[in-house]
Amino acid sequence: MTRPLEFPLLADENVHPEVIDGLRERGRDILTVVEAGLKGHPDIDILRAALDAGRVILTHDSDFGSLAIRQGEPWSGIVHVRPGHISPAFVLQILESVDGIGIEVAFPCLLVAARRGSDVRIRLRSTPRAKQGEAEPG
Repeated sequence: MTRPLEFPLLADENVHPEVIDGLRERGRDILTVVEAGLKGHPDIDILRAALDAGRVILTHDSDFGSLAIRQGEPWSGIVHVRPGHISPAFVLQILESVDGIGIEVAFPCLLVAARRGSDVRIRLRSTPRAKQGEAEPG
């Protein structure tokens, strides 16, 4: 068990470059889909690449959760930040809140961090490991 943002991350295209930079400045291991050669690829390709690389997807897109949970695609983990596309500072504040509360998780799981006003709500959803792929983050 460890904190969600301590796992190696793969940032979806919809994560602002300033969020990536901010996480790197905080010592996080984060790779972008562009750096991974996945720009413009379908979500299923990104989900599979993250699994193969042992990375957790950081995204504002709910489609990854649908692929993993509803469609049963193997996955290593997803951190879904809502709302997205507000401002990089807003998103970084949400992520700092996730880190600040000190929760520890075992991936694979889907962590949804949603902010309304000054409140950040976190939901976790896991599926049995038997349904997951072989790779684990980290």
